[in-house]
Amino acid sequence: MNTINPIHKIKFSEEDVRAKYIDPSLRNSNWKDEQVIREYVFTDGRINVIKNKSIRGKVKKADYVLSYKSNIPLAIIEAKKNSLPLSEGMQQGREYAEILDIPFVYTSNGKGFLEFDRSTGVTKEISLDKFPTPEDLLLRYYDAENIPLDKREIIEESYYYMKGAKSPRYYQRIAINRTVETIAKGQDRILLVMATGTGKTYTAFQIIYRLWKSRAKKRILFLADRNILVDQTMTNDFRSFEGIMTKISRDKIGKAYEIYLGLYQSMTGNEEWQQVYKEFGQDFFDLIVIDECHRGSAKENSAWREVLEYFSSATQIGLTATPKETKDVSSSHYFGEPIYTYSLKQGIDDGFLAPYKVIKYVINNDATGFRPYKNQRDKYGNIITDKIFEASDFNKNIVLSDRNKLVAKAIADFMKENNRYMKTIVFCKDIEHAQEMAMNLSNENPDLIKLNDKYVIPITGDNKEGKAQLDNFISPREKYPVIATTSKLLTTGVDAKTCKLIVLDTNIASMTEFKQIIGRGTRVDENNDKTWFTIMDFGESTKLFADPNFDGDPIPDEDFDTYPPLDTDRPEDEISEPTDDKDEDKKKPIENKELKIKKFYVDGVEATIIHRQIQMLDGDGKLKTESYTDFTRKTLKNDFANLDDFLKKWNSADKKNIILQELEKKNIYFAVLKEEVGGEFDEFDIICHLAFDKKPLTKKERVLGVKNRNYLKKYSGLAAEILEILLDRYADEGIKVFEGFDALKLPRFEKYGTAPKILKNFGGKENYLNIMKDISHEIYAGGLNVSR
Repeated sequence: MNTINPIHKIKFSEEDVRAKYIDPSLRNSNWKDEQVIREYVFTDGRINVIKNKSIRGKVKKADYVLSYKSNIPLAIIEAKKNSLPLSEGMQQGREYAEILDIPFVYTSNGKGFLEFDRSTGVTKEISLDKFPTPEDLLLRYYDAENIPLDKREIIEESYYYMKGAKSPRYYQRIAINRTVETIAKGQDRILLVMATGTGKTYTAFQIIYRLWKSRAKKRILFLADRNILVDQTMTNDFRSFEGIMTKISRDKIGKAYEIYLGLYQSMTGNEEWQQVYKEFGQDFFDLIVIDECHRGSAKENSAWREVLEYFSSATQIGLTATPKETKDVSSSHYFGEPIYTYSLKQGIDDGFLAPYKVIKYVINNDATGFRPYKNQRDKYGNIITDKIFEASDFNKNIVLSDRNKLVAKAIADFMKENNRYMKTIVFCKDIEHAQEMAMNLSNENPDLIKLNDKYVIPITGDNKEGKAQLDNFISPREKYPVIATTSKLLTTGVDAKTCKLIVLDTNIASMTEFKQIIGRGTRVDENNDKTWFTIMDFGESTKLFADPNFDGDPIPDEDFDTYPPLDTDRPEDEISEPTDDKDEDKKKPIENKELKIKKFYVDGVEATIIHRQIQMLDGDGKLKTESYTDFTRKTLKNDFANLDDFLKKWNSADKKNIILQELEKKNIYFAVLKEEVGGEFDEFDIICHLAFDKKPLTKKERVLGVKNRNYLKKYSGLAAEILEILLDRYADEGIKVFEGFDALKLPRFEKYGTAPKILKNFGGKENYLNIMKDISHEIYAGGLNVSR
């Protein structure tokens, strides 16, 4: 007798399909529990800033991720209920597989599997009992990637893992795996581009660990260009190498270690005796990892490049957030094209990096320029050169004291309105400007300076006291310093996780420098309430956000390296402090030929803020200036052509919440809108009001309309009582009370028995849901002509 598979007769939910069909298929194909991750969440959910609140968007989640080992994910499975086609979910699965760099995609509705092989582009159907084994998929992957047989052991080496330690995020895993695989294939120059705050050093550690543990690389050098970077690396990400790790310096050259960390400046110099790297044989290191390789190491005539060329036989990996492509400096020319890029926009979209708000200020002096009257003298008696001084001249060729005081007051006022203890970095034109700004900010906050004189402090290359406070400034545990003024010293290599305010009182033309500065604020620290940050711009720097190069691959241009050549007479920590940006380098300070005055100091020039504009980051990564309600109105009108279009979609939706969830993905949050429009209105009325200028009805008015139309008379007994309660709940909570069965689990319904018992009074689950759908239509029948 022919039998029919029960799955064709019974409706199974997605959860049923997983438990009854997918899980048994995986077990039958020898997939062990530790190789299967169910509900694999791989993003944190974008942080959206609405007014002064941050709201997390939805996380991205794959139903199943199958891995041969934890570091070798091989397949994604998307499960669907059995009433849907076998191909349902394949598009989503392919999208996730591309993001996660996973080679095989499967979908299943319990009747079989549909397989998509990303390496061949072939889709095929397979039966439930023919799902590939872990070994099958691993060998198919190796063959597709042309991994040599004798190198596969390197790829299978696991990550470093210690109980309680973090596991790599998905993009870190991709960067690690691609690097290890590229090395296994024989490539010896590699470039990784990862946005500031995404864990480049941690990624480097895992790459080094796997190559060292597998003995593919035995002596490894990690190069950085600032002491703080080397010291942080040794005590944080690299601490598990203790005992086999050393820091190279001119007075410490040990050759019995396996992991070496070095500061460029301590290994090179103009004199032969300063070139410490030559103490090692040219083939001593077989792997070199270069942090911040967009800097001097990318410049062909740089002394720092000598280190890399000396150890040319070693595999060399460049790490950067900002690759440079200029006439003098090229990251890709030396390392090749990046094998993986994880951008700032991706980091913000995934919720791993903090979004930002920009407040743009225009000061009268900056807009119109300043020209002295005839024979005007500065406060030191020097005759000021007769010319129009532009914004780019201020604090470089001429100091307008009142302008600088105005900037300090604007910063202090903003902090007083929001949080006077938010960690703040103020980027100034030069060291002198940073010192003056610290003084002005102190004068704006005398009460807090009286409590602690380190409330404001300049942290610059020449300020030993300030540099000594750097660790305290970046520590989330330390309250002081709160405000750091600087020129260039804090542009890179400073992990200021709790920095909530970045102030730009300098003109930045270098995209590389701009990206690095913005990166000081992009770290997220939810434990310390840091989910977004503000940028105050008193110049034209933030116009670079609109440049295609800001979050894309660098386009070669006529820029030149903004970083200084090696100067061995300066202390190590100061050597890597950049010079002024490219436009400023082209303009030498104006000099009075007789007195050799390089900078004029002028008091009494009136300064006022003539324009202030607030811009927010939208879902597309662009800055918008409109209000949140204007943004919502525009988005709604893009989604719904007219009122009839909206009403048709609203009424045809089995669950109104699905429409609301789709709008949330576009950064429309009704919890925030209710604060502006009114909490007494539900989402339907808010949409109709904002998008189509319809007068909204309150939830209580809608309930009253239902009752006045005698809608409940068609029901009797217990059902009528329960509907009356649900209508009252709608007046408090909104339309969600009519969707699903959760409302029946509230304490108020306990006297009627369990949810299944209540449902019997409505003729069962399906009939109850139909009644809920009908009452949802009735709710909106008043006030707007809604067809059913």
